[in-house]
Amino acid sequence: MVAAVKLTPAAERVLEVAEELFYARGIHAVGVDLIAGESGVTKKTLYDRFGSKDALIGHYLRRRDERWRAHVYAVVGDAPPAEGLLLVFEALDRWMRSMNPRGCAFVNAHAELPDGDHPGRHAIAEQKRWLHDLLRDLAARADLSSKLADELLILLEGATVADSLKLVPDAVRTAKQVAAGLIAAEQNR
Repeated sequence: MVAAVKLTPAAERVLEVAEELFYARGIHAVGVDLIAGESGVTKKTLYDRFGSKDALIGHYLRRRDERWRAHVYAVVGDAPPAEGLLLVFEALDRWMRSMNPRGCAFVNAHAELPDGDHPGRHAIAEQKRWLHDLLRDLAARADLSSKLADELLILLEGATVADSLKLVPDAVRTAKQVAAGLIAAEQNR
């Protein structure tokens, strides 16, 4: 799990406002003047707490990742590993319905942050690596292949994009059905 950073109340307000604005409007469309103004702090306070807009973006993505991971763990719980693989899809479906009207914050941010050394890109890579590792762990504990975990990751990511673009009705549920078929086929080998 990503370690939570202890923030001052002012920094917490800045981060909450930045999270809302970055997700709703896009990272490049939101400046520090707007974040500071909406947070009720000065730009100096924002820079004192975070150092730069880039660092604030990294904090924003890590905070969202913390919530996503907690959500997945809450949905998967102590389910048997093969069932847990499908529950990750359930977690994504619930998250998409309540937290992702504009699609995946990490995919959106990745498109806006071309510099591979950007703190936000590091947070994005950590989030995607964590999800892949979770799927591999669940697959291994269910005596299923890492190749299956790779396929499930691709299904999850594809369903996220297809759902956010409204290309496929119930994209995540459809992906979950495909995943169930892949899991069953591997279990029956």
